Amino acid sequence: MNSDQVLNEAAACPFAADGESAVAGHAFTDPEIQAHPNAYYRALRDGDPVHYDEMLGMYLVSRYEDLRTVFRDPVTFSQERGYYKQFAAGYLDELKAILRRDGGGFFPDVVNIDPPRHARARKLTEQAFTNRRMRSLEPEFEAVVGEVVENLADRGEADGLSELALPMSIRFITEQLRVPDLDAATIVRWSAAYQAQYSMMQSREQMLANAAQICELQNYVIALVKRRQAERGEDMLSDLIDARIDDDNPALSFEELVATARTMLIGAHESISTALTNILFRVATDPAIAARFHASADDDLRMGRFVEELLRLDPPVRALSRMTTREVELGGRLLPEDAHLLVLYASANDDESVFRCPRDFDMDRRNLGKHMSFGSGSHLCLGLSLARMELRVASKQIARRLTDIRLAVPVEDIRFQPTVATLTVERLPLKFARRA
Repeated sequence: MNSDQVLNEAAACPFAADGESAVAGHAFTDPEIQAHPNAYYRALRDGDPVHYDEMLGMYLVSRYEDLRTVFRDPVTFSQERGYYKQFAAGYLDELKAILRRDGGGFFPDVVNIDPPRHARARKLTEQAFTNRRMRSLEPEFEAVVGEVVENLADRGEADGLSELALPMSIRFITEQLRVPDLDAATIVRWSAAYQAQYSMMQSREQMLANAAQICELQNYVIALVKRRQAERGEDMLSDLIDARIDDDNPALSFEELVATARTMLIGAHESISTALTNILFRVATDPAIAARFHASADDDLRMGRFVEELLRLDPPVRALSRMTTREVELGGRLLPEDAHLLVLYASANDDESVFRCPRDFDMDRRNLGKHMSFGSGSHLCLGLSLARMELRVASKQIARRLTDIRLAVPVEDIRFQPTVATLTVERLPLKFARRA
């Protein structure tokens, strides 16, 4: 479909803007906006597409085409500088000092570095996500999901986050990293502490408590990398240690290995469990979506499209940051050098100039693959193939084994974690029946 067709398709939707959702006087951190952001996104796109949020001290980038501009120019719109402006916002220097003192060092996330260094790091880390390994992982993950669901099927109720999504994703990544000594509660604790650094809503007291958890995490990962360097195994970390490009591109350094192993241990499961919980929430609250979910249970292609459309509607990562390296115009606004941007993936996915009736669930969209949930450009999500596989397999196994999935509490009782970076429920109590 060409761009004119996309625009014409979008224009056919009689979308009624919510007049009560004005941008002025509101911040992205407002609890109601955090929980129900789409009317706010629409108001941004219509009235102030590169809006300065005084509470955050950031420019909110909301239109699809403006996100494309940002992603196409990673030099002008630096992910590395934006990331560290957002990370532990206001407390980064203090956090760095704590990690160097008690946590083995400060290890920058490899996936967020800027070009040209990014190209080398990405080529090396991609070697842990080869097509051969991805094909071998699917039956392993299918077995994990089947066991988790079977253990709950006759109980008739469970928390969709803590008892379904998290156990599946955590058990899988611990098996791939060969770390049987780690329990799920420890990984959840470490992950929450690290993810809080992106939230833009962390107090100093919370930062200090989280820093202690991150130190514990890093000390574990440092010891793990040293063990694998001494003795390789059939695991993803060993693949990273052995990764090579050519003589001019050395292997990942020890610091890069620690940072990447840390991301794999606490980052991979977080986005997967968030995405799967969001899928379960939709299935539990929308009968039409539930019907498509169960109808796709035995069809890989259809379930893949089902998952992709819900990734568009409810992206697990809804916003990350960039920083300008020069004065530049974006969305009709002249931005100064060092402007801090919050790039709203979720708003781009909701842009009616690209997606016809964007709030409607439509797994047959001709332009479904245009969504921004995995980012775009040189920093396109490294683990997107793995994420798609896990979400498709988990959705199929749940749809085959469970039916009548519904909320066990009123929908207004569902609460979201306070963060600008993700759309994550605190808990998702569900009821269901075993599928005959």
